[in-house]
Amino acid sequence: MNEPNEEIIRELKVAYGMELETVQNYIAASINLDGVRSDVIKKALSADIAEEVTHAQALASRIKTIGGTVPGSFDLERAQKSLQPLEDTTDIVAVIKGVIDAENGVIAQYNKIIKISDGIDYVTQDIAITLLS
Repeated sequence: MNEPNEEIIRELKVAYGMELETVQNYIAASINLDGVRSDVIKKALSADIAEEVTHAQALASRIKTIGGTVPGSFDLERAQKSLQPLEDTTDIVAVIKGVIDAENGVIAQYNKIIKISDGIDYVTQDIAITLLS
């Protein structure tokens, strides 16, 4: 495997882990939130879970296609501190801020993949652009 592919695979794995972490945290928030005003947020998070899983599947497929191995749970970092379950299960503002932080993180990761794959791997670049949109 050449060096550019190794870097691209490494960054795809980071994005893959981020998407799966988002799924975990969206599930937790969509179940743990309490209160009358939480219903809309819970429904929105529940609806987004399938999309996030689809993103993870697309990334996993690309990792394998370009010569990598899709990582298992032990090989994935976790970093979404602001989207962790809260003591105050009625704090929907904190959950919304956590969702924004998670989305900003994955946007930055996709932009990184777009940049490093430019001129090297247009298929990966296109996947990152599509997921970003």
